[in-house]
Amino acid sequence: MTRKFRKSIDTEKNMLRNLASSVFIYEKVVTTETKAKKVKSIVERLITRAKKGTLADHRHIFSYLPQEEAAKKLIENIVKRYTDRNGGYTRVIKIGNRKGDAAPQAEISLV
Repeated sequence: MTRKFRKSIDTEKNMLRNLASSVFIYEKVVTTETKAKKVKSIVERLITRAKKGTLADHRHIFSYLPQEEAAKKLIENIVKRYTDRNGGYTRVIKIGNRKGDAAPQAEISLV
């Protein structure tokens, strides 16, 4: 089952790309539970690709992430932490409901 956010495909893709960039820059982001679950797989795939370290993988990361700062931090700093780990780079923790509209909130962070 795929999650949909009632947005156009381009808008949804850009939202997830920006959220993935934020996860790499801040290493912890609070968002809705659905967005956190959706972006988790994207972040995991990008870290795995960065671990391979080929030129094609680096070019893909720079073209996928809209902020150059996020791509540099991923390739230079974050990958070094996960050289011995074979997966499970992120954690999603439910933190309750948002005050305004009672949407379920979650925190996605790098392990």
